[in-house]
Amino acid sequence: MAETAVSANRLELLQIADAVAREKTIDKSVVLAAMEDAIQRAARSRYGQENDIRAEIDPKSGEIRLNRLLQVVEEIDNEATQMLLKEARNKNPAANVGDFISEPLPPIDFGRIAAQNAKQVIVQKVRDAERERQYDEYKSRIGEILHGTVKRVEYGNVIVDLGRGEGIVRRDEALPRETFRNGDRIRAYIYDVRREPRGPQIFLSRTHPEFMARLFGQEVPEIYDGIVEVVAVARDPGSRAKIAVRSKDSSIDPVGACVGMRGSRVQAVVGELQGEKIDIIPWSQDVATFIVNALAPAEVAKVVLDEESERIEVVVPDEQLSLAIGRRGQNVRLASQLTGWDIDIMTEAEESERRQKEFAERTARFTEALDVDEMLAQLLASEGFASVEDVAFVALQEMASIEGLDEETASELQTRARDYLERIAGEQDARRKELGVSDDLAAMEGLTSEMLVLLGEEGIKTIEDLAGCATDDLVGWTERKQGEVIKHKGTLSGTGLSATDAEALIMSARLKAGWITADEVSEAEPEA
Repeated sequence: MAETAVSANRLELLQIADAVAREKTIDKSVVLAAMEDAIQRAARSRYGQENDIRAEIDPKSGEIRLNRLLQVVEEIDNEATQMLLKEARNKNPAANVGDFISEPLPPIDFGRIAAQNAKQVIVQKVRDAERERQYDEYKSRIGEILHGTVKRVEYGNVIVDLGRGEGIVRRDEALPRETFRNGDRIRAYIYDVRREPRGPQIFLSRTHPEFMARLFGQEVPEIYDGIVEVVAVARDPGSRAKIAVRSKDSSIDPVGACVGMRGSRVQAVVGELQGEKIDIIPWSQDVATFIVNALAPAEVAKVVLDEESERIEVVVPDEQLSLAIGRRGQNVRLASQLTGWDIDIMTEAEESERRQKEFAERTARFTEALDVDEMLAQLLASEGFASVEDVAFVALQEMASIEGLDEETASELQTRARDYLERIAGEQDARRKELGVSDDLAAMEGLTSEMLVLLGEEGIKTIEDLAGCATDDLVGWTERKQGEVIKHKGTLSGTGLSATDAEALIMSARLKAGWITADEVSEAEPEA
């Protein structure tokens, strides 16, 4: 009769493990391991905490086996965990020092307190395993759109029941003026999963640019199949968005595919995003064309690219200025985010005025530096000469070929230009010495007299000072704040020094200062 009761208990143990594993969707072996841990703790409290006791549950029969582990030693320090070699060889002739001998222990009867403690251990272990399973599952789903039910709303944050987990749409990740009630269905983009003490935190967003891209992927079969690709998305959540698309099949119009018959596809996305207006832009490999497309619906008269600083000047007709900029700068801001370029917008009148101002400045510069009359200075400026250096170092034949100039005049102009540059260089070198800029720094390749003066005025006077600089310190940097582009100037911003050249200068200074070795410089070059 007793044996039948024991068998029933064993069977019941396995059934409980099965039920818990199914309910929590975790592996049955995890539940059995938690039970073994609970039995071990109970056995230690029964036989003594100093004992190294192991419990095993047979996954087929449910039989519980308790064993005490004893380490084989030549001299005993702790009788609870050690055994002499002589005694060990009586049990196992092959035993050696350092081996472990397992001694079976009689099963224990759980008292009320022991059973309660065991239950707490099992519950905690199962909860930890469930959290780990949840974390692994949702970590692998980052970048997907999830469907869920609103569980509750706390201080503007929406807690979403995802079935096997709980996600949160924080107030800043929800669309403006969007309200949810308990029980509402919700779609959101999973952008992060983090381990936290109270369990994995699943962060959802409805304002993320990728949410819109994924929604188009669900509505447009061509995107789902990979024929049409979403290249970039820029959003002002709840208000306006721009999405750039391209087709891998020349016979399929990417914009038409996204709009759908009578706008059905794009309207489905607009409806999900609470009426957010969406401009669908055809992507182009040519940057200028892409930016012109991105500024739609405004018409563009002319674009001027500065590829080095990734800036573009866009000239629009006077009546198109407000449309190109958009309400509160929204249109140009979204176009800038979409293309990754800083966009300066000006009217044709402003551009003409700026050109005239630049022309007048160049003319005055040439008149003073070359000691020529205004007409000749204007001729040089109109032929595309921007600086005295251009005049000094252009090929003589090229200058002589300008209408109104002969070879003798061109040669004289070049002589005057070089004399002027030498005089300025001498003045700047004197100023450099006055500032205390070292000769070692002045001897560095790539630094002009003008640069040395600017460095000296900023307190950069030795090779070590230059070695301690960052690239941004020299050429400046750009940051975005609330959609606006803010430019910070560097020490050498006005000299035409590029970020690549500035980085090479700093690395060269660090090499000369002994901060790094030549091998480290060559290792850094492929990374750059």
